[in-house]
Amino acid sequence: MPEITVTEHLLATQMKWSPQATGQFTSLLHDLIVSAKIISRNVKQAGLVDILGGTGEVNVQGERVQKLDEFANQTLVYRMRTCGAVCALGSEELEEPLIIPENGSHGSYIIFFDPLDGSSNIDVNVSIGTIFSIYRRSEGATDAFRGERMLRPCCEQVAAGYFLYGPSTMMVYTTGHGVHGFTLDPSVGEFLLSHPDIQIASHGSIYSVNVSNDSFWDEATRECVDCFCHPDKGDPYSLRYVGSLVADFHRTLLYGGIFLYPADSKKPSGKLRLMYEAAPMAFLAEQAGGKATDGVCRILDKKPRSIHERTPLVVGSPEDVDRVSNIYRKHGRA
Repeated sequence: MPEITVTEHLLATQMKWSPQATGQFTSLLHDLIVSAKIISRNVKQAGLVDILGGTGEVNVQGERVQKLDEFANQTLVYRMRTCGAVCALGSEELEEPLIIPENGSHGSYIIFFDPLDGSSNIDVNVSIGTIFSIYRRSEGATDAFRGERMLRPCCEQVAAGYFLYGPSTMMVYTTGHGVHGFTLDPSVGEFLLSHPDIQIASHGSIYSVNVSNDSFWDEATRECVDCFCHPDKGDPYSLRYVGSLVADFHRTLLYGGIFLYPADSKKPSGKLRLMYEAAPMAFLAEQAGGKATDGVCRILDKKPRSIHERTPLVVGSPEDVDRVSNIYRKHGRA
């Protein structure tokens, strides 16, 4: 089979579905990929070039900033500012959205990203990743871009994906026409198609949840988790939890099963960020035949009220997600 680069794959998709494409999206994706290659290189060298450990600062989320967090954020912000296609961006590491005045009248896209998901795992060499979500700016909006236009319904994403920095570096993305995975070949410096048209299984045998939070869960959430580890019939699911959303989601996407980060008494609105984490993963899951909810309501039906809004997340195989939704509804969740 011929080796297909991610750019070649994107161009073929555009010729089929968007023959009127201007090239801005391709330019954006190119700079996103270059950013990921730079981040991947530094992740692999982190123990040798003094970029492990924290900076001593705390980000807008109240989390300790790691040196690689800061490096990844700076890399992505620089590339997105200079690619010419982005009129505004939101980063999990920045308190406010960044409007790009020089692109305000012509940049066609808005991007949200989590520069380095799972950064608490950096120092112990566990897989981490970068998550991104892309929206097209409002049709006909050619004047200077204003920040309030960033709060768009999650269903309006035009692309989403992630880069996984593990034993190999992978890119998984969708533009609304299926989900495709690419693996970075360091010998040629290109992401090559390795996982075409990914489809999630209708149900799985693995559940992923941070069970150390069980003392903060309500009765409904405990019942949801219990239905996988102590089912009424069939074999119990195996528990796998890395603590890096990209790694846990990637396994769920390829093997099937379910990932849960429910609301609890500590975080009644949930922990994961809607725009940077839940929405892009929901878009990927649905494009692969899966489902994503906050327990009951579809993630892609949500309209954010702030760029750092949080949400519970239940994502994975459709039958497994439905089991959770049915339990929550039984307990009166709506």
